[in-house]
Amino acid sequence: MMHYLKQSAFIALCLFAAITSHAQQHITLKELLSNVYKKAPGLIADSASIAIVQARSNETRASWLPTLKLNYQADIGTNNNTPGPYFGFGIVPSNSRGVRTESNTSAVLTNLGIAALDWEIYNFGAYRAQNNLARSDIEVEKNKFQQAKYKLEAYTIGNYLQLLRLEDFRSIQSHAIKRNEEIVRSIKSLVKSGVRPAVESSIAEAELSKARLTYIELDNELKQTQLQLAAISDLPFENILPDTLAETRLIERADISGLMVSDTTNHPIINYYNALVSNSRDREKLVKKQYNPKVLLEAAAWERGASVDAEDHFNKLSTGLNFDRSNYLVGVGISYSLFDLRHQQLKLRTQKKATDYALKNLAAQKSLLALGVSQADLELKTAQQRLAEIPNQLQAAKAGYRQKLSLHKSGLTDIIDLNAALTILYRSETDYAQARFSYISALFQKAVTTNQVSSLLNLLN
Repeated sequence: MMHYLKQSAFIALCLFAAITSHAQQHITLKELLSNVYKKAPGLIADSASIAIVQARSNETRASWLPTLKLNYQADIGTNNNTPGPYFGFGIVPSNSRGVRTESNTSAVLTNLGIAALDWEIYNFGAYRAQNNLARSDIEVEKNKFQQAKYKLEAYTIGNYLQLLRLEDFRSIQSHAIKRNEEIVRSIKSLVKSGVRPAVESSIAEAELSKARLTYIELDNELKQTQLQLAAISDLPFENILPDTLAETRLIERADISGLMVSDTTNHPIINYYNALVSNSRDREKLVKKQYNPKVLLEAAAWERGASVDAEDHFNKLSTGLNFDRSNYLVGVGISYSLFDLRHQQLKLRTQKKATDYALKNLAAQKSLLALGVSQADLELKTAQQRLAEIPNQLQAAKAGYRQKLSLHKSGLTDIIDLNAALTILYRSETDYAQARFSYISALFQKAVTTNQVSSLLNLLN
């Protein structure tokens, strides 16, 4: 029975270990970015804005359609008119004929049914300019989406690299806690034997507590970063564990920086500002076209009836509901305002200023990207120099700590000297971790700036 219980406990322990191992599976940067591209709320909202602009473009393409109005009315009133012209101002009702030698206020019933067509059939390129601008608006929105994706990519990479740095620092802090625990045990043994004063035990306990507090803060910072990544990737934050081996693989590739050639042709930021320039130029073309003359086609067909006849007989009102006359009218006309030329000049001048502003923004962005590449190259060179020198510091610090620890155990040095050696070792370890982080960070900064993130990620496979 006891053997069976032990066997069951062993199996349960193995299952627990397997489950824990699966739960702690690391996620690569490529996998994380794939989730961010699909699940980031900001990108989902930006993609919806593209659909809005596309819908507006469909509206613009339909602007050439004519207006065809159907109208019917039946009216009752007087037909008591007098000769003479006047402006109707849109408020004086039409009252055709009805001019008599004497005033007659008898009621008349009339009806009217009409179909009217109003069509701007040609405007010398204005429709084409509107459609080109609508397509340009879509391109701007698409490139804006790609720019947002690019910036989110840089944000994700930055936080992922922070996770790597914090994991390194946590590991270093864990080793520091173990060293302090070893020192505490050693000192307590020496205090009991009377070799060291009791105050050293208190100092060692304080250093141990300080190391534990630092670990707690690092753990909190790491979880905060995991939460930020979880918000944009829709992954459980506790599952976002960085692939710590990726850092080592990239550092070992000494030639990796030279493989990244700047791609400004398809760079999301440059594409976005190029789209803004093209859009502004398309607006210039629309301004030139929208004030051109307009060729109009007008057509109407209508029928009328009235209770008063051609001989001025006022018949029964019910006879006014019948249609007595049918008519049609078709015409082609051209419309142009002489002052539109001045309006066009003023508006075009304003739009040219907007184009010039867009061109200057494009040039500024190109300069910023070039500066970013130069800064990344310089940081990479400096980081490589750090990585070459810091191992010497780390090796010396480890040797110094071991010697001080041995001397302290023999009672030949005090806790102050030992803590100083421990501090130097801790600083050397953190300096080395920071140097690794700086190198990887500069590498990805160059990859992001040169639009070569995919190429860099492929090297990690």
